[in-house]
Amino acid sequence: MNKDYMEYNEIAEMLKVLAHPVRLCIINGLLKKGECNVSHMQDCLEIPQSTLSQHLQKLRSAKLIQGKRNGLEINYSICDERVKELIKVLVK
Repeated sequence: MNKDYMEYNEIAEMLKVLAHPVRLCIINGLLKKGECNVSHMQDCLEIPQSTLSQHLQKLRSAKLIQGKRNGLEINYSICDERVKELIKVLVK
C-alpha cells in the first residue's frame, strides 16, 4: 500500500464530480449517444435549463466533457477515457 495518498487527488476529485445522479445520467447518456446538445438533454432529464447548465459546468470544469459549438448550439461529448470506462463498469 502506498502512503502517498496525494497522488490519488485527481481521481478523488473526478469521483466527487461524478457523485451526483444527474451528472451520472448526463455522462451515461453521452456515452450511449456520443454527443448531445442541451435541448435534447433537458427534454430527456426534465430539469430546468439553469440546473442542467450548472451540472454541465461542473463536468466541464473537471475536464470530463467538452463542448463543440455548431452554430447556436453546443454539442457535448465525453473527453476523458477513464470516465467512459468507469461508467461502463458502474452503469449497466
